[in-house]
Amino acid sequence: MNRQITLASRPVGYPKESDFNLVEAPMPTPGDGEVLVRTIYLSVDPYMRGRINATKSYAANVEIDEVMIGSVIAEVITTKHPDFKVGDIVNAGIGWQEYGVAAGDGLRKIDPTIAPISASGGILGMPGLTAYFGLLEVGKLQERETVFVSGAAGAVGSVVGQIAKIKGCRVVGSAGTDEKVAYVVDELGFDAAFNYKEVDDYNDELQRLLPDGIDVYFDNVGGSITDAVFPNLRIKGRVAICGQISQYNLEKPEMGPRFLWFMITKRARIEGFLVSEYADQHAEALVEMAGWLREGKLKYRETIEEGGIENAPAAFISMLKGGNIGKQLVKIADLSS
Repeated sequence: MNRQITLASRPVGYPKESDFNLVEAPMPTPGDGEVLVRTIYLSVDPYMRGRINATKSYAANVEIDEVMIGSVIAEVITTKHPDFKVGDIVNAGIGWQEYGVAAGDGLRKIDPTIAPISASGGILGMPGLTAYFGLLEVGKLQERETVFVSGAAGAVGSVVGQIAKIKGCRVVGSAGTDEKVAYVVDELGFDAAFNYKEVDDYNDELQRLLPDGIDVYFDNVGGSITDAVFPNLRIKGRVAICGQISQYNLEKPEMGPRFLWFMITKRARIEGFLVSEYADQHAEALVEMAGWLREGKLKYRETIEEGGIENAPAAFISMLKGGNIGKQLVKIADLSS
């Protein structure tokens, strides 16, 4: 049998484990051009929160009793596609389940000689690509600029800061614990960072750490930290809106200041984006990022929940509450020997 996590009810506020069900289903069978895969690691990501709301998201929402959406790192165990053989490791969008069938044309093969396969769910996967394109294409980063990253210790933010340092920029981040602040400064090379839970006035803190202003703001968080950024943008500053995790679990919308007049005085630009917009460039970007990883210019950390598919809801909830450093994964099974 195939064990799956399905959506039991639409969350109000932060999701609860009771919003999900662990169910069993028959083992799927691949057709022509498809492969059957066995999940090794399951990715849980902030974007999933918006896909389980009652209101329409940017893409199809998960329906009640439907398998939770998500990407996995998986091993091919049966193949009916000429480009894949048994034992290949792939990224597949089969959702929260132990086994799944996927069209071979939509799979990305993973090279385990570059890095541990778990990295393809983080720094060499969707989060790393989000950081790459959000900073370089949306943020239009230039050498020797100043960058501020919210959610700096997360799967995306931690990569953003490191790419900015590779490009010769000054980088400051915010994170939710002193441990995370130490991680991004001492291990990842950020120039400075602050614990947003210990700061009373974000505007004062940004002025202290970024006295000459901000050229590029990479926004993973939204809310009051983002509100404080706009008066501190430099002329022609750019804001790349990647996520708004501070807002995802609110039961009522949070009111904030009206800041768009700063876009006039700063002649600045705000742009939201989805990494899928750059799909035709993903392969090229991954080659460059793998090179940086081999050269030691990129580092990463993973928070891995052990114990199988039944622990996916707890890992998801913990990630939404900031319990992870770097990429949050759930280990579902071991690789075949």
